[in-house]
Amino acid sequence: MDWTRYIDAYCERSGPEYWAEPVNAVTNAAFVIAALIMWRRVQGPGLGLARALCVILGLIGVGSFLFHTHAVVWAAVADTTPIAAYVLLYIFAANRDYWGLSNVWAFGATLLFFPFAYLTMPMFEALPVLGVSAGYLPVPAMIALYAVALRKRLPEVSKGLAIGVVILMVSLMMRSLDARVCEAVPLGTRFLWHILNAVMLGWMIEVYRRHVVGQKS
Repeated sequence: MDWTRYIDAYCERSGPEYWAEPVNAVTNAAFVIAALIMWRRVQGPGLGLARALCVILGLIGVGSFLFHTHAVVWAAVADTTPIAAYVLLYIFAANRDYWGLSNVWAFGATLLFFPFAYLTMPMFEALPVLGVSAGYLPVPAMIALYAVALRKRLPEVSKGLAIGVVILMVSLMMRSLDARVCEAVPLGTRFLWHILNAVMLGWMIEVYRRHVVGQKS
């Protein structure tokens, strides 16, 4: 693999220069801001996983910034790896603390995300507009399934997850429209994906925090 291969994938990018995507790069601060806000809110007993999610949320901003400035393969890996880590850790936290599974069973259930994503990907790839974001769509699909399944067991968590799905779907629409609106809107819509995604990921930590704190009160 050529780790330094140039990637030109977004509307705003005008060339290989470091600041060729200034808005896409700077809006990654939203992830760091969301991480800092939530970090202050998860300082308490039983919230170790929430703090870990905050750290990863901050790293998502750093990784995405590197990608939208360097625009090469290694930076793309730095962009996507923290996102995958966040998703998997949140699923583990949900399995353990929403469903009450042991660590071992929660970890095993988390691994089911991989076959779920593999099996649903072809369906998502066939969607108009959103198909370009098919790699991300198993995430809101799984969150929606958890929201439905938890509606009687944990109605407040279920409601919080449903809100997360709505925000994430709007965010994914902004990501998917970027190339389509490029001629009319040279800036593109990728920067809105960053901002909305930061809000959504911070909100998901808040949903988890409220549940854990509520269980201990």
